[in-house]
Amino acid sequence: MIIPVVLAGGVGTRLWPVSRQLYPKQFTALASSPRQSGSSAPVNAVTAESPADIVDDTLVDDTLVDDTLFQATLTRLQGLSNLGAPIVVCNDDHRFLTAQQLQELGINGARIILEPVGRNTAPAVAVAALQALQDDPDAILLVLPADHAIRDTQVLRQVIEHGAELAAAGRLVTFGIVPTAPETGYGYIRRGEGRSSTAFAVQRFVEKPDLVTAQTYLASGEYYWNSGMFMFTAARFLEELRQHAPDILAACETAFAAIQPDVDFMRLPQAQFSACRSDSIDYAVMEKTADAVVVPLDAQWNDLGAWNALWETSAKDASRNVLAGDVFCEDVKGSYIRAHSRLVAAVGIENAVIIETADAVLVSALDRVQDVKRIVQQLDRAGRAESVNHVLVYRPWGSYESLAIGPGFQVKHIIVKPGGCLSLQMHHHRAEHWIVVKGSATVTCDQRVFTLGANESTFIPLGSRHRLQNTTKEPVELIEVQTGGYLGEDDIVRFEDVYGRAAGKS
Repeated sequence: MIIPVVLAGGVGTRLWPVSRQLYPKQFTALASSPRQSGSSAPVNAVTAESPADIVDDTLVDDTLVDDTLFQATLTRLQGLSNLGAPIVVCNDDHRFLTAQQLQELGINGARIILEPVGRNTAPAVAVAALQALQDDPDAILLVLPADHAIRDTQVLRQVIEHGAELAAAGRLVTFGIVPTAPETGYGYIRRGEGRSSTAFAVQRFVEKPDLVTAQTYLASGEYYWNSGMFMFTAARFLEELRQHAPDILAACETAFAAIQPDVDFMRLPQAQFSACRSDSIDYAVMEKTADAVVVPLDAQWNDLGAWNALWETSAKDASRNVLAGDVFCEDVKGSYIRAHSRLVAAVGIENAVIIETADAVLVSALDRVQDVKRIVQQLDRAGRAESVNHVLVYRPWGSYESLAIGPGFQVKHIIVKPGGCLSLQMHHHRAEHWIVVKGSATVTCDQRVFTLGANESTFIPLGSRHRLQNTTKEPVELIEVQTGGYLGEDDIVRFEDVYGRAAGKS
């Protein structure tokens, strides 16, 4: 059985302001065009959605048109033989996003393993291998990062089928991307002797080169980009890990033995997993084993690591622009402009990136987008929320959007999905006013339980135990007005929660 192991950690700081700590790039639909809430772009807007303007059809992976990057990672595997339910390893903060997006795909039986801290890929795959062995002693792991685009899915599946044969024979397979340019942003794999008609021994892994070195790699025909995709049996990987990094395996076995089921998740214990050292599969195993093979993959791959990658792989108009959302341009060339919440207009620029969201705007030269992560670092040092959250925040029960905030008040638009239920909670520092604008909400306030319909409101006094539920089959929308001396999201004392959350996470 082939078990996909999707590594869904990471934040994607170079794709800020769309990718953020609590809503990273792998859970976004980067290939789709953003639209303003409740409306579409004006008919005279210059957008990449206007078919007459598109002259370059190098579209991103077609599985991404409606899916997020994470969802596309799984969708493109459809059609593989003997495919089992996936194992997803992700950050604790992203557990509800992961579960929701699996549910949207109709994938049942997936195991979601939560890392309390990031420890790179070797420990993540080790715990996934330990889980897989419980399901199938002969399980073949297909290790996939959650944030790649691969356009030619048919070629991908053919290569995976061949990789499965090699893995079943005891090989540790890595997929090397056939390079198309002297790329300095990727690591490389140098191939050695042939092991089959389409597989080669791994001679060595190479760190990101300078331009001159990358040009020699490309000219030699012996090097591939390191995709971070692997295939091996769970047993063989653990065997190699025991030989080459026994401390990592021991720490992972200890953590896995104490793993805690939590509703739909499997939570690795903080103390035990944190004791594991951080290391990649490349360093811990693949560079040391005698059984590593590289299988070339030429399937229009891109890791979508920065905004220039979206420009390179997206449809362009006659001026070589990629324009998404409500965008008007005059004399703009070779640029990527993306509007999420309002009109963006640009005049007389070339080779630029402009990304607009509800609370932040990024402007960068196209060849400097790798440095966007430095802006995120500045925001982190300044304690700014823009590196962590969007104005629109997703929760397991629905979402909320901050509409206005000032001294002593905050206004939010809250949507509770059908069957959604906020925790029974109280606040030390704020009172709340709820006005229902759509649907029917069930409200608990201390000893009272009552229903609010559209155009009805209630007051939640400071210190009251309260809860909001949607027991109907339609979404409930309301406006919440908070008043008080402190309005932070950590002012929550939680008494009951159907999602198993701790206090401070609404």
